Amino acid sequence: MAFSKILIANRGEIACRIARTARDLGVRTVAVFSDADADALHVRAADEAVRIGPAPARESYLNIQAILAAAKHSGADAVHPGYGFLAETAEFAKACEDAGLVFIGPTPAAIQAMGNKAQAKRLMTAVGIPCVPGHEGDQSDAALAVEARRIGFPLMIKAAAGGGGRGMRLVGEPGALTAALAAARSEARNAFGSDELILEQAIANARHIEIQIFADAQGNVIHLGERDCSIQRRHQKVIEEAPSPAVSPELRGKIAEAAVAAARAIRYRGAGTVEFLLDASKKFYFLEMNTRLQVEHPVTEAITGLDLVAWQLRVAAGEPLPPQHEVRFEGHAIEARLYAEDPYENFLPRSGTILAWRPATGAGVRVDHGLCSGQPVSPFYDPLLAKVIGFGRTREEARRRLRAALEDTIVLGIDSNRSFLASVLAHPVFVAGGATTAFIDRHCSAQLARRPVPGDDIAALAAALLFEKTATQQDSMLANWSSTGALAWPLRVTGAGAQFAAPPVAAVFRSRWARSALRSTSSIAAQASCGLLWTACSSARISPSPMTYCTSMSPGGPRRFGKPRWRRPTPATGAQDRSSWRR
Repeated sequence: MAFSKILIANRGEIACRIARTARDLGVRTVAVFSDADADALHVRAADEAVRIGPAPARESYLNIQAILAAAKHSGADAVHPGYGFLAETAEFAKACEDAGLVFIGPTPAAIQAMGNKAQAKRLMTAVGIPCVPGHEGDQSDAALAVEARRIGFPLMIKAAAGGGGRGMRLVGEPGALTAALAAARSEARNAFGSDELILEQAIANARHIEIQIFADAQGNVIHLGERDCSIQRRHQKVIEEAPSPAVSPELRGKIAEAAVAAARAIRYRGAGTVEFLLDASKKFYFLEMNTRLQVEHPVTEAITGLDLVAWQLRVAAGEPLPPQHEVRFEGHAIEARLYAEDPYENFLPRSGTILAWRPATGAGVRVDHGLCSGQPVSPFYDPLLAKVIGFGRTREEARRRLRAALEDTIVLGIDSNRSFLASVLAHPVFVAGGATTAFIDRHCSAQLARRPVPGDDIAALAAALLFEKTATQQDSMLANWSSTGALAWPLRVTGAGAQFAAPPVAAVFRSRWARSALRSTSSIAAQASCGLLWTACSSARISPSPMTYCTSMSPGGPRRFGKPRWRRPTPATGAQDRSSWRR
């Protein structure tokens, strides 16, 4: 390989993910970290780590000079940008090349060509790829109003210089256009440094379909099939699957041909994703091209048995790709993005400390994360906690496995969308494969309008476990003494003029006091104890080894999902062996 040490210019789960593949290939890795991430898992996953600045991203992960200095200090000879931060910044790619570093990604010219949505749409139109009807020209309010009337309502306003849902607005009628333009401009300027906008016709009942492409330095371009990313909140993906239940083999061939043509048009190199909208009549329209590895790449790895990060490294080292006919597809995979956010507050991001983290395990389950219990979740970065992936021979098998994995995942101490994701997977429209980009607005609004309240059984169990934990914290003077007083079971709780008794752990009683305690500050510890002890005491579950919490993904990685060989936990260790996975 043309390089021996890679600096990973990212953080969190993707940094752990890259480090794992690099280690498998015998390549050393260097992590970078801000002050907020000094003890983060991705720092421990790498061979070396270099501090690059304070917590704010602009002073650390977006600081090109700090990252280049870290590469020089560590002796790295290549840089992997991951996704987000500087991954699609042509200036960064050029700076790496100028510093004599191999940039594991496309050329600066290719990033520049697709970095502006208006420019990209003009380029795609020129090579005959269908685009969503819209406007990419004059930026004056008067011109945009004229073009909006020509396009028709509803329409989409988008930031030309970026994505991720920022600077995007859906406008349903002419009277809302002026305010929407102002809001979109402001958000785009703050997020991307440019307030250029484009207008597009809003495609009703559309699906978001994307094609994973790969290109090498020899001019070969192949595709690895499509992903369906239609489940979105605030125009950001939350559930993705491959293949799409709406795409036939014939349609797949047509969309993939357009994606490959898009990559050839800009002389692309490396991993990229070409995104399309698919309307109800099966017509597809180019949206944009992401010139990086996607968050949702694990579902493609699952159905192809390929390690896309390994492919990135090999292409960057100058190796050629295999021919298209060697790519094989098998089974179905679905990914859910676990976020630190509150679905009942319009998916507002949350920060705090993770008191307990236990990812799910099992056949056909993969969890990519960079978490451990006790880790803080910073407000400075994206609230993505982990990606939970289910793989199966059929879509239904993958869906069932993913839903069970989400239900078995323990993340306590901070709000998350775990339960919401599980409910989406159980919705009849999703089960039938009929979800569009309007799914959450159309089918989840009533559910999200009212926050669920814990039932009496949960409140009782939390109170009992909190008592069991705190009652054994004796003063040293009581060591070796028995007690029939404050430490005795059954627990008796007095509240609202009545008394309630609870046997150990299996407490079942009604108590307003317990319910209010569950919502109080101290109840966070009760919830953590409840989740951990309940899982540990459940004879139907396999308890993960403590080491499992601290890995970046389930053993066996991305090559192929298969059934692990495990043993039931012993009373002494509670550990399990998941070292052998089919690849």
